[in-house]
Amino acid sequence: MVQKNEILELEIVDITEEGNGVAKHDGFAVFIPNTAVGDRAQVRIVKVLSSYAFGRVERLISPSKDRTDPGCAVFGRCGGCTLRHIGYETELQLKYKWVANHLRRIGGIEVVPEPILHTGRTAGYRNKAQYPVRVEDGRVMTGFFAKRSHRIAASDLCDLQPALFEDILKEIRTFAEKQKIPVYDEQTHRGCLRHIYLRLAEKTGQVMVCLVLSGKGMPKEKLLVKRLTARFPQIHSIMVNVNQKKTNVILGDSCRTIYGADYIVDELCGVKLCLSPLTFYQVNRDAAELLYRQAQEYAQLTGEETLLDLYCGAGSIGLSMAHRVKKLIGVEVVEAAVENARQNAKLNGIGNARFFCADASSAAKRLAEEGTKPDVVIVDPPRKGCDKSVIESIVRMAPKRVVMISCNSATAARDCRAFEEMGYQVIKARPVDLFPRTGHVECVVLLTKTEK
Repeated sequence: MVQKNEILELEIVDITEEGNGVAKHDGFAVFIPNTAVGDRAQVRIVKVLSSYAFGRVERLISPSKDRTDPGCAVFGRCGGCTLRHIGYETELQLKYKWVANHLRRIGGIEVVPEPILHTGRTAGYRNKAQYPVRVEDGRVMTGFFAKRSHRIAASDLCDLQPALFEDILKEIRTFAEKQKIPVYDEQTHRGCLRHIYLRLAEKTGQVMVCLVLSGKGMPKEKLLVKRLTARFPQIHSIMVNVNQKKTNVILGDSCRTIYGADYIVDELCGVKLCLSPLTFYQVNRDAAELLYRQAQEYAQLTGEETLLDLYCGAGSIGLSMAHRVKKLIGVEVVEAAVENARQNAKLNGIGNARFFCADASSAAKRLAEEGTKPDVVIVDPPRKGCDKSVIESIVRMAPKRVVMISCNSATAARDCRAFEEMGYQVIKARPVDLFPRTGHVECVVLLTKTEK
């Protein structure tokens, strides 16, 4: 056992998905943030648990060859990037290993994943940013939440965001300060301006500004609109989102347009998509195209299939494949997303798609009653993965192929194991890096129905 405040000389031998380096002391694991494999350091133990401990670097004795300059003033304090201190090629190798290990250890799957896909672009790739707003020492501050807290790591510029976001953010913050706009306080629940939410449609260049307020309006809204639109002609929509709940959830349920349209339009895989503040959309457009094209390749579409897109959201995945199938059916539990998907199908003149609101079990029952049997199912669940009832519903529909897209390879591996226990086999898998410099990685998996 190690002791709290003990200082040890340790060598980093691995990195976790949270970005913590892993060292061993007499077989006891110690996790140390902001370290790289190969680092040797004097480490102070700051927390000891029954089977592992946490430490922090007191002095770096010899740096790893993988180390690089993070190039960010708030690295280590901001809760976003966890891998900025290592080279990108090393990051890709780590992410590939994480996916492969999850499939093997959690899923019991021996398929060797295909090489990781990525665009090579590690800066300015995010098309969406949500900035908390606070008052500190009498100044209006914006930035990003520090790790595991609601303290703001104040920063205007993030290397992952477009430079334009920095300029718009500064303009709004300066306006709020000069006009004495009341800023929301999480402790007292007083004030108005909670978050600033920016969205960019990269293909069209259209920008949406969304002000998240604790009330239905903000003082001097029209003056702010005038200021923003005069300086930034790229802005096509300015919205207000109302969140009056005492919660750390950023967005409320209702939106109001105070300038322009209530959406902006982007294009992904040749499909035009309307994006509202509440629309789910991949934050890395170029990498999402790689992801969806890989999913389409795994789906092996010939033009004769009925394709079911579960968790379809605004329809982006299914609509990108509509031209390769006979019929597209999209299912989503959020009614607003279903309406958005129908709008997107109409916008693109896609006539072989229909979308309805239901959970997976209800959808399976409805399709069975209609006599509709999908040949291929695309499933893109949230981070928690698929409920067992969802997997059972898919299996009852007996598609020839299931293509799973996942932002969490651990839950994907668990779900693949459940599919294999119910008559499907994992044939291929591939990691795709949608979130460079962070600990997140997507993966695509192909499962086929086994012959009995």
